[in-house]
Amino acid sequence: MPAAAVFLSFLLLIAAATAAPIIGLDSFLNQQARKDPLAANDSFSSLPFTLKKPLAHPSPTHPPIPTSLLSLNLPIPVTVHLVGSTFSSSAPSILSSFLSSAVTSDLFHVITPFAPSGHHLSLSHSLHLTPSLSHSSLSTSLSSALNSHLTSSPSPLRSPLSPVPYSVIDQIIHQDFEKEKHSNSFHIYIIHLGSQAKPYAYSYTPGDSSPGFTKCLGSVWTGKDRYMWIDLGAGPVDYGPALSGDGVLPKGEFHPLAALHGRPKSQKALLSDLASLVWSAYQVLLVPSLRIPVPMENKLIVEFIHIHGDGGSVGLDWKSIERTFMDDVNNQELLLRDQSLSFRKYEVKFSECSICSFAIARATTSYTSRYLFDNYTLIVSEYLDSKRLHQIILESVEEFRRVGNLPEEEFGKVLPVYVFDLDVNMILLLDRFHQSVAFKDMVIAVRTKSTQTVSDYSCNGHHVFTQTRELERPLVGSILQSMWGVSPTHLVWSPRHNSSLVDYTWSVGQTPFGPFSEISSLSFVQKDAARRNVLLTTLNYSITSGIDVLESIVAHGGDRKILKQNQRTEFYQRWNLFRYKLDKSISAISHFDYEMALYYLRSSDHDLYAIHTLVYGASQELEASLVCFRDPPFPWTSAMLSVGVFFAFFYLYAKRDKLFRNKRKQF
Repeated sequence: MPAAAVFLSFLLLIAAATAAPIIGLDSFLNQQARKDPLAANDSFSSLPFTLKKPLAHPSPTHPPIPTSLLSLNLPIPVTVHLVGSTFSSSAPSILSSFLSSAVTSDLFHVITPFAPSGHHLSLSHSLHLTPSLSHSSLSTSLSSALNSHLTSSPSPLRSPLSPVPYSVIDQIIHQDFEKEKHSNSFHIYIIHLGSQAKPYAYSYTPGDSSPGFTKCLGSVWTGKDRYMWIDLGAGPVDYGPALSGDGVLPKGEFHPLAALHGRPKSQKALLSDLASLVWSAYQVLLVPSLRIPVPMENKLIVEFIHIHGDGGSVGLDWKSIERTFMDDVNNQELLLRDQSLSFRKYEVKFSECSICSFAIARATTSYTSRYLFDNYTLIVSEYLDSKRLHQIILESVEEFRRVGNLPEEEFGKVLPVYVFDLDVNMILLLDRFHQSVAFKDMVIAVRTKSTQTVSDYSCNGHHVFTQTRELERPLVGSILQSMWGVSPTHLVWSPRHNSSLVDYTWSVGQTPFGPFSEISSLSFVQKDAARRNVLLTTLNYSITSGIDVLESIVAHGGDRKILKQNQRTEFYQRWNLFRYKLDKSISAISHFDYEMALYYLRSSDHDLYAIHTLVYGASQELEASLVCFRDPPFPWTSAMLSVGVFFAFFYLYAKRDKLFRNKRKQF
């Protein structure tokens, strides 16, 4: 027994030594990142022998099997600040227990994947929550600023809610966030300041609402930095489809945003609502679904192709769209290292473009609506079928580029944005509801001379008006979807439903998506997603490519059969280094160090290519051999036994009358 215990301890010591981090490897790779930030050279060639030697042994924690790659997980750090004296000291632990018991790791999802890929990546993510009670001075400052504004501002005439500029609260929250900025985490501030003098909600743009111009009030705000806040005392607000449809935020206590506006709740009931609110924000804002996969491209070009009549581009501010993106590019918050973004504008007249007129004519279709005036009346309206228009442009793309004198780009990703400016006075939208529609390879937008229309959405009891001449904000949202795969803040993929779900909870405030916001600027949600989507797509390719080569090794009988001794040593060195770099890239993404994550991913490509080359070369060296076997000896024993059984059965059958004859009584 003591000898067995000693042997077991020896095995555990060996496993621990093998699984321990390799001393010096981190500093070596950091030095390589400074020398070669674009990872143009293979770091393995300059790896010293002292680091290669420990890499040559199989790792018990990361063996070269597909499940080792499929187990990669990206931790998402989230800090929740409970602001207000109403939260007890036990609230953070209760909130954490609710989320930890209900939340599990999940895969990153893709709404519109490239065929034949599925609607998810091979990488999972998990919520790492840190709840805390904020200092009482923060709630005191917020309550003082809010009370001061509410008492000094008159009550509105058209709404029961007093509009409060979001900046009243945001400037105080931002100051507190600056103190926590070093923690490398997303910050969610949940504010509960108690009852106020009058009901209120937050306005996001200057000016008041009017009968012809609806301004949506809300209770949330997402900042340009990595923080957002939710005021539970604001509202209750309601916005969403006016008559029917998905994604409505109801005006009642059943939505977590309105948890304080219904019947009194216990602390546990309130915290359970807050847990669902945090989980919703995590899914939609912090780890949103990818709209499309986004391969890494260094050169990004947006081509504005304005197709119009004789009126020109009156009222269309191209510079505003460009400025929205370039401001964040100049602040190094939108692009990765070695990426560039440029905008180009081209003018095309309908009189010189017959294919343009044909495309509009072919894509125009109609629908009927039933209205009750004095009696029921059917009204026929027209709209543009975006899919049909997209197909026509694809089939005639050479003609479109010839008419517009568009140059051919040899390198980079080019996103054409086709804006059809029609000289008609009627409302003509894409698919009945949209001013702009994003596709994988282009953006299509349309506007007419009509200035506004009543949409099918309502906000706080009022219909939302669509300003059909203003295309700047819809185009910003569409470019984000097509160029960087950023999903709208009301759209998320659900594997349980096998379809995308619509939820407009987070579609107010600073977002270029949805009908309830008027702001075109980007929050941290869009800026982080733009860079993270590129890295996730690259990481997913590395994982799937690594799985392919591992499955090829298994198909050839395993690494011991396909690889020679010296090849197997190099294979394990390359594999362990490849797996180590993937772990480092995931850690860098988790800490928002996107540049270092890109370096590790590019550097790991060298190791992955070397593994592919090694396995391919070894498979070509396999020699097919034919082994001739002697015929087996004749089975005399079984044959004689079978013959004996046969004759015995035949004998019994022949003598059946004599052996089994019935005795009869004779009288």
